[in-house]
Amino acid sequence: MNQCLSIGATQHIDLLKARLGRELHLAEGDYIRVNLKEKPAGNITFLSCDFNGTLRGGRQSNDELLFRHFVADIISDIILNHWEKAIVAEIVRENYYYFNDEEKKIISQYSSNYINGEKMLHGQMDRLDRKSFIIRRLVEFLRQNDSIVIDGFIRFRLKEYINDLKEAVDQAVDDFLMEREYREFIQLLKYFVEIQDPKVELVNVLVNAQGAYKLYDEKHNAISSEFLEGYILDVIDNEINYEDLLISALITIAPNKIVFHGTSPNKPDNTLETIKHVFTGRVLECSGCKLCQNQQQ
Repeated sequence: MNQCLSIGATQHIDLLKARLGRELHLAEGDYIRVNLKEKPAGNITFLSCDFNGTLRGGRQSNDELLFRHFVADIISDIILNHWEKAIVAEIVRENYYYFNDEEKKIISQYSSNYINGEKMLHGQMDRLDRKSFIIRRLVEFLRQNDSIVIDGFIRFRLKEYINDLKEAVDQAVDDFLMEREYREFIQLLKYFVEIQDPKVELVNVLVNAQGAYKLYDEKHNAISSEFLEGYILDVIDNEINYEDLLISALITIAPNKIVFHGTSPNKPDNTLETIKHVFTGRVLECSGCKLCQNQQQ
């Protein structure tokens, strides 16, 4: 058997040449010879991959398919490990051009969290699914063609894959905007706290099994309802969001120190983190005092 497969690309050509050369030469032996030749054509560089013999003892009738599948596997790895990052950056640049360079970098990083499986979107292909999909499309194409330009193949033959990446970018943008809004919200709350005089020195916060909060001063006396009446009236006959009520109450009281007590599973981490950001340096967690023990009883 004597084959010649031409592989062109505008980028990563040295990596492609090294991978093809290294892995195909591993299969060389008494019955196989592989020869790679490089030929530039404009902004595309082509690698001519000449193959003679039987690949790892395969039957003659399977040689061609096995050889092309072998090449497809190498190309798929390079697409996933090297092209993918550039594709994501291009999607961000084209669809979200109004963000500045630093914001685009953050969005690209958030996108990679979805793409690499740290987060997952509904219906999104994981890395193994994407690799299998790309290999199938490559093998289908290489069965009928002796020449491939990887850039064009990605753009025109991997549209489902590109759409998957676009969905990850879209979700990353949503995350970025939500986080930016959250930071602005925190800054506003910090401003409200800073312009007020503390109404009490210290507030002890306990959360019960239902997720409701109890507030006590430094002497373990219940906080006077006069600080909270306005917020309590706001939630009468409405669904109570205890976490929003707690944050509003603490901002109204503006204590110099806040101590959370107990290890209740209902203690919301997100709310605690928000309060820590608003009351920078003023929040402590306790798990061993009298209030903690009473809460566990």
